[in-house]
Amino acid sequence: MKAALIEAPGAVTVSTVEDPAPGPRQVVVRVAACGLCGTDLHIMQGEFAPTLPIVPGHEFAGEVVALGRGVTELAVGDRVAVDPSLYCHECRYCRTGHANLCDNWQAIGVSRPGGAAEYALAPVANCVWLPDHITTEDAALIEPLSCAVRGYDVLSARMGAHVLVYGSGTMGLMMLELAKRTGAASVEVVDINPDRLATARALGVTATATHAGELDRPQGWDVVIDATGNAKAIQDGLGRVAKAGTFLQFGVADYATTAVIEPYRIYNQEITITGSMAVLHSFERAAELFAAGVIDPAVFISDRFPLGDYPQALERFAAGQGRKILVRP
Repeated sequence: MKAALIEAPGAVTVSTVEDPAPGPRQVVVRVAACGLCGTDLHIMQGEFAPTLPIVPGHEFAGEVVALGRGVTELAVGDRVAVDPSLYCHECRYCRTGHANLCDNWQAIGVSRPGGAAEYALAPVANCVWLPDHITTEDAALIEPLSCAVRGYDVLSARMGAHVLVYGSGTMGLMMLELAKRTGAASVEVVDINPDRLATARALGVTATATHAGELDRPQGWDVVIDATGNAKAIQDGLGRVAKAGTFLQFGVADYATTAVIEPYRIYNQEITITGSMAVLHSFERAAELFAAGVIDPAVFISDRFPLGDYPQALERFAAGQGRKILVRP
């Protein structure tokens, strides 16, 4: 089969690799579409993936075409979205309800061959069946939505909060949509790219700006969410949190990224700084929200590339162009 292959840091090709075969309690999925994500860029930089080469792609959906021994929950022809997370279920974090922090954490498309291919292998437990009204390609959005749902689980956001989101890419816009539905009094979005802010405005944001200083909230925001991973945005956001407010590090920063905090201010103003890592008990709920129309694929998906153009799609994503970019085998 054809698959994108990150062979070494900075080197990606489209190659022919061996077709997957299902083991016990596994299925083979014919991939309809696979989304690109910041994690893919980190893998290209030599981070995250323990070994290269690797077939990337952890945001994907498709049709089941083969069943392994013991699979009764799905049938050939069923359409599914796939949760890429693979846990050991044995370490302390798995046993205490924090499987996303698993000591032996792996993921399809990160440490196991992923969905940037014609076919992908997945445990049946990681597959969520898709109702008829959902387009299979569009269901690649369920995985990033499940990360956003996890972010809101961490926030435990209260009704009437004023929310500031840094970044109006796919993840920032998803956080915007969830904020609107969790009782936020206002949601404002900052992005240095004014073209991206147009989408936020179309979704009904309270206000947008290219710098938070342009917004009129001198007392700060109850919830500040970084969806960029950018050091400057993170540093600025830490200073925008209101008393008793929360800063959520949601964007994936480079390993070397640092920010300065003011311990006395954190103490004196009871500020919470927290993070949200990947998916935890949120994929099924994200699929249900997606089926209910919480996000509009026509707004969120900006580009659809053939699999053969994966390197060009990754370049476009790295340049900050578009919103969610899909590749279609």
